[in-house]
Amino acid sequence: MNAQSFTCEYADIVPRLITECGVCEAYIDVPGGKHPKGFKVRALWDTGATCTTISKNVVKGLGLTPIGFGDVFHAGGSGMAGVYKINVLLPNNIEFPALKVLDGDLYGFDMLIGMDIISKGDFAVTHSDGKTTFTFRIPSIEKLDFVDSSPKAASPITTPKKVGRNEPCPCGSGKKYKQCCGK
Repeated sequence: MNAQSFTCEYADIVPRLITECGVCEAYIDVPGGKHPKGFKVRALWDTGATCTTISKNVVKGLGLTPIGFGDVFHAGGSGMAGVYKINVLLPNNIEFPALKVLDGDLYGFDMLIGMDIISKGDFAVTHSDGKTTFTFRIPSIEKLDFVDSSPKAASPITTPKKVGRNEPCPCGSGKKYKQCCGK
């Protein structure tokens, strides 16, 4: 698969990443087949959301019927939501066909792009010169590491390995961990 990408530049430092995306009912692209009608929606990109969610306006506008129901967990608690299959068209015509999505109460936008889409590629946000730049590429073709590319060559944050009770204490005292900092 060739990499596909898009970049959105915002005039200010923005608190939310919102792009225009296309939605239509799920279909399999067959040569000569008829593409179902769809429309454009405002979509919020949310790395804290597990899956993509559409508003009840999208469900109604596309005439969708649920293929099932699923548990949802959100800031207001938990509940059940309808599960639907749709095609999502990201900016620059990056398509996610037959994506399972949930319905939900969304305010100020009609789709929430979750980690089910974001995790399929590279996602980066930068704030420079008072502007926000958001870019997305699918599939991932390289590791992005700002520490490695930083001119100061800062040390990456590493997770320390667990110290065994009978190992020397990492504080340098010369005592066993259980007799020193592990007490």
